[in-house]
Amino acid sequence: MYGKVKIKSGEEMSSEKRYEVTDEEWRTIELLIPKQSKGTRGRPAKDNRTMFNAIVWLARSGAAWRDLPERYGPWQSVYSRFRKWLDEGVIDNIFRVLSLEAELSELSLDATIVKTHQHSAGAKKGANQQR
Repeated sequence: MYGKVKIKSGEEMSSEKRYEVTDEEWRTIELLIPKQSKGTRGRPAKDNRTMFNAIVWLARSGAAWRDLPERYGPWQSVYSRFRKWLDEGVIDNIFRVLSLEAELSELSLDATIVKTHQHSAGAKKGANQQR
């Protein structure tokens, strides 16, 4: 299903990396995410980068939680981490910090306007006529 893609330098890059953050992007984001607690009970938690990549994959692909690829782990675990980060303000903080560094060339604005005929506003025919 996923293959290897040759890039100019001759090294191979897995196509599984689609929608994931680069190493450079992760270095900026990593500092904004709280360190994982090293609990002794239960399964070891997935690392923050894997969880963040899963959240980014969902946002960029538009897929449902249940359609998350298996390489990220159970969708319920990703959802739990997403809710935890959302409730603690981690996600908001990441967007706030990254928006300060944004360049205008990286912005995308959608100014779609749909013009319709004046009679297509949905009013009943003859509603303005007096009898």
